Amino acid sequence: MGWNSYNCFGANVIEEEVMANAEYQAKHLKRYGWDYVVIDYCWSYPSPPSTTTNNPPQFPSPVDGCPLPWLAMDDYGRLLPDPRRFPSSADGDGFGPLAEYVHSLGLKFGIHVMRGIPWQAVWAKSPVLGVDGITADMISSEERLCTWLNQMRTVEMNRPGAQAYYDSLGALYAGWGVDFIKMDDVDMHEIYHAEEAEAMQRAIQVSERPIVLSLSLNLKLENRDHVSAISNMWRISKDFWDEWELLEAQFEKLHNWNSVQSPGNYPDADMLQLGWISRRGPHGPERVSRFTEEEQMTHMTLWCIAKSPLMMGGDMPDNSDFVEGLLTNEEVIAANQLGQNPYQLYREGNRVVWMSEMPAGNGYFVACFNTGEALEEVEVSLADLGIEGGAEVRDLWARNDLGVVSSSFSPDIPPHGGRLYTIVPG
Repeated sequence: MGWNSYNCFGANVIEEEVMANAEYQAKHLKRYGWDYVVIDYCWSYPSPPSTTTNNPPQFPSPVDGCPLPWLAMDDYGRLLPDPRRFPSSADGDGFGPLAEYVHSLGLKFGIHVMRGIPWQAVWAKSPVLGVDGITADMISSEERLCTWLNQMRTVEMNRPGAQAYYDSLGALYAGWGVDFIKMDDVDMHEIYHAEEAEAMQRAIQVSERPIVLSLSLNLKLENRDHVSAISNMWRISKDFWDEWELLEAQFEKLHNWNSVQSPGNYPDADMLQLGWISRRGPHGPERVSRFTEEEQMTHMTLWCIAKSPLMMGGDMPDNSDFVEGLLTNEEVIAANQLGQNPYQLYREGNRVVWMSEMPAGNGYFVACFNTGEALEEVEVSLADLGIEGGAEVRDLWARNDLGVVSSSFSPDIPPHGGRLYTIVPG
């Protein structure tokens, strides 16, 4: 649970904005379990103030082929935060001071990284830390490159020094105090870069710092055994935005991936599209989420019942009371954090029901959804839950006890709506 800078600031977040979101999270959300602060991509890029350019490219100099603009980088080909955007990183301190500030708030600190090694490290033939005579150009190639960001070159893991480069990254990030790494371009356009994902996992292990590894994006179900063995969470879709069709599609994706889930390993349905997004790109104009209030409840309910990681995507200091209410309902969050063995009970037309077990066998979390355009009665049979006799029902969003039902429970769910209940035998 936490916040990620991508959906509101794209490639252009600055230190002041990260700190503001961390401070909001510490003040308003931490007691509900929200504790990660993650800086997304291109933090080394010298983005001009207030730019909305995303996926910012580098270009070869016509003089000598040098990649321009030059990214912040150390002598060993490891990217550093751009000091104009992150002033505390000056003098080679990297993200250490900012991580220390986030930790002082009782929160955890994370960063996004791209698979591979910087193009400019290859051009400069930067030495690989810890191995004599190996330089960046010797461990890299232009095979299987990222198609949407051209800053990195593939690390060929069968070459001497390749793992040492990744180990040097792990040591750098651990030294900064990083608690979370989101590794991107792992699975895109039908290429699963298993070797480099494994290299990052090994680098984390060698660093001896407990760091969550998140893989992105659009991981394929056919690779489920491998991704769940080497990472803690993995994106199951392309970028998710505030469009109903994308939200509706996540139902099936979460259902397909559900059996892979286990403690410490979670399919990730992407960030929460709530509040102010796209302030500086990367998808459409600056706006409050286009999801209606009903759709926002469906969004949060589905992520919670399916136990997707909860990473807030909006710029939180400007949260409305409604959005803050979505993020601070401890009864709803309990389904995400404490629910066990979630699965889709049934899907019939526009009616969808998910369930999970409450702790210690005390009952069930049950989510009822209506993906259609008109009011729907969504039935939940107690027999389908394994309950004989009556059961007590509580509406978790309304924080209201609904009384005892005998054989079934059939709430009316509004169009595009989602509701979450506990159903306890008794």
